[in-house]
Amino acid sequence: MSMAMDKQSMFAEIADYLVTAFDVPRDLITPDADLADQLNLDSIDAIDLMVRIQEITGRKVSPEEFKSVRTINDVLTLAQRMHAQG
Repeated sequence: MSMAMDKQSMFAEIADYLVTAFDVPRDLITPDADLADQLNLDSIDAIDLMVRIQEITGRKVSPEEFKSVRTINDVLTLAQRMHAQG
């Protein structure tokens, strides 16, 4: 993984993961897409996504940090913040 990961490449990485792991149609994956309401991710899927963010950033995501994540943009913001801490 590149040290300098911009928001666009992180979006692509997360979008690829959602398509592959959860069969989410790629055209539904937008920054404003709601993980539960629009992408139909349940709490188990959210945990898997949290683990994927940890793999991308190399940093542990606390449940408290992930609790406020509702949209793809929230995921990107969290992942970027964690990546910057690395």
